[in-house]
Amino acid sequence: MPLMPVRTPLPNRPVALVTGSTSGIGAAIARRLAGDGFALVLHSRSSAQAGQALAQELGAAVYIQADLAQDAERVRLVREATAAWGRLDVLVNNAGISQVIAHADLAAATPEIWQAMHEVNVIAPFRLVALAEPALRDAAHGGRPACVVNISSHAGVRPKGASIPYAASKAALNHMTRLLALSLAPAIRVNAVAPGLVDTPLTQSWVQAQQLWRERAPMGRAARPEDVAQAVALLLASDYLTGEILLSDGGLNLT
Repeated sequence: MPLMPVRTPLPNRPVALVTGSTSGIGAAIARRLAGDGFALVLHSRSSAQAGQALAQELGAAVYIQADLAQDAERVRLVREATAAWGRLDVLVNNAGISQVIAHADLAAATPEIWQAMHEVNVIAPFRLVALAEPALRDAAHGGRPACVVNISSHAGVRPKGASIPYAASKAALNHMTRLLALSLAPAIRVNAVAPGLVDTPLTQSWVQAQQLWRERAPMGRAARPEDVAQAVALLLASDYLTGEILLSDGGLNLT
C-alpha cells in the first residue's frame, strides 16, 4: 500500500494513534480526543470506508488500514502514522479480537484460537509500543511525558470473559502494561483501561450479561463507549499516573 502523504506538523497540537478506531469504543475514543485538541491517526483492519468517513468528520485526522496480526503491517502502520503529522504523542492500543467459548468447553479453545488471540491482543500492542517508542520519546522532549493507553478488559482482572483464551490475553496485556510502565518511565507513561460490558451492537444480544450489569453493578448499567473514552482522556490528562489498570465496570467488581 502507498505511504500516507506527509501532513504539515501542527504546532503545539499533540497527535494520537488509536487502533481499531472506526467503530464502537475506538471511534468514541477518537471523537473524545479530537474534542480535546488532538490530531488523530485512525486505524482498522478492514473498514476503510468507515475510517475515511470518520477522518473527514473529525477534520484533523487521517486513516490507515493495517492487519495487526501481521508484523510487517504493524511496522508500516507506525511508520505511516508517525509520518502523517510529523510527530506521535499518544498510542491507544484499542484493537483486539474475541471469541465466545464456554469456559468449561476446553476442547473448543484450540491452539489456533489461543495463538490468534495472543497475536492480536498481546504481541501486537507490545510491538506497536516498541515501534513507536522513538517517536514517543521525541514527543516527550517538549516537557510532558508521552503516553500509551492499552484497552484491556475486566476479564483480565477477574475470572470472567467471553472465553478463557480471551481473558488470559487481557491478563497478559495488564501485566505487560505494568512492565512497560517501569521500563519506559519517565519519558513515556503506560496505563490501561479495563472495561466491563460495553453497550455496542454486538453486545445487545448478550441478554444475561446485560441483566447482570443492570442488577449487580452499582451504576445499574453497562458502560457506553463514551464512558471508556472518558477514562482514556482521564489517563492522558495526568502527567503522573503510570502502570495503572483502571477498571471501568460501573462498580461491578465491588459485588
